[in-house]
Amino acid sequence: MEKRIILEEIDPVEIYGVNNRLFDLLASHFPKIKAFARGSEIQAVGPDDDLERFEAKINALIAKRMRKSNLNEYDVESLFEDEMRNPEEGVVDLSPEKESIILFSTDGKPIKARTHNQKRMVEEYYRNDLLFAVGPAGSGKTYTAIALAVRALKNREVKRLILTRPAVEAGERLGFLPGDLKEKLDPYLQPLYDALGDMIPSKRLQSFIEEGIIQIAPLAYMRGRTLDRAFVILDEAQNTSLGQLKMFLTRMGCDAKFIVTGDATQIDLPNKKDSGLLRGVELCRNIKGVSVIEFGKEDIVRHPLVTKIVSAFEREAE
Repeated sequence: MEKRIILEEIDPVEIYGVNNRLFDLLASHFPKIKAFARGSEIQAVGPDDDLERFEAKINALIAKRMRKSNLNEYDVESLFEDEMRNPEEGVVDLSPEKESIILFSTDGKPIKARTHNQKRMVEEYYRNDLLFAVGPAGSGKTYTAIALAVRALKNREVKRLILTRPAVEAGERLGFLPGDLKEKLDPYLQPLYDALGDMIPSKRLQSFIEEGIIQIAPLAYMRGRTLDRAFVILDEAQNTSLGQLKMFLTRMGCDAKFIVTGDATQIDLPNKKDSGLLRGVELCRNIKGVSVIEFGKEDIVRHPLVTKIVSAFEREAE
């Protein structure tokens, strides 16, 4: 069977991409169909069922374009995310052929979502604008979040990337460190610089920071700001009060993506009951557009000893 699809009231290049890059990517998901795009007309030949799905995906892509300023490869890939699930069980297909590369590191190695919950985090990122990723040290919460943020920046889905942490000492006193405020805080924010350094060449990263395209700052610097078209990550959120968490979440502007990461077992506040992370998660859990991913020991991807260490400390706490 043959089907003709006419694009009306929209520039075909916005749907096809430069040199038909987006169209060819979408068509690659339909191996039984031969599809051609000429001007505002798409012609496709193949089985009826596949043609119907193909037309539905084209219409979905057009709908996406109506909601955002431009499209990229990940907008196309996200159209097929639901098909990665087992419809009966509602779980993600973790087979190797479905593993998605988030981006490549500076040394050319693929950065992938490696565990079940890391893959869920990537999936939920496409469906929601606010994610909470809560779980133990070493489970890849922050690293996966930063990889998603860098990819969004590279693909011009956002204008800037903002990473923040509450300035709470982990058993140390920032005031006794040498230097001005920036010099005192930079070592505390170093884990964020390290992750970015894996994904962006050092000179380009420095340029992004100097231009304000990438900002790394303590949480207090977020007050009073409205963050439009920004990808914002709050790390170590277990060290925020409920009021601080509310302040951070209400910075969200138009076309923004927010990810909050934290580990409720590593609270550095003088009074651990002051932590607002778990309470904030429960308050937001059932809001449409919010997703909560709860990582466990099975997601730990650091040295194998880290899993055993986490378990030992959990037993001691009990």
